[in-house]
Amino acid sequence: MEERDDLTFEEAVARIDEIVASLERGDAQLDKSLALFEEGVKLIEACSAMLDTAEQKVVNLQKAMNSEQPKEYLFDDD
Repeated sequence: MEERDDLTFEEAVARIDEIVASLERGDAQLDKSLALFEEGVKLIEACSAMLDTAEQKVVNLQKAMNSEQPKEYLFDDD
């Protein structure tokens, strides 16, 4: 499968599940298995980055709620 940067977190996790299932079946040739593994690693890295971004947004919102002055945060759609 070609690499896509526009996957949502949920789509990436679903694709990782597909890759794991395919690798567990063990019916792919070595080169295909390696390509699937590489795709899975990239997807896991992308998911990790998305989770880090979400966590940082939550931390910033919590800080704003606990401060005495209201703060406004601009969110990137990245």
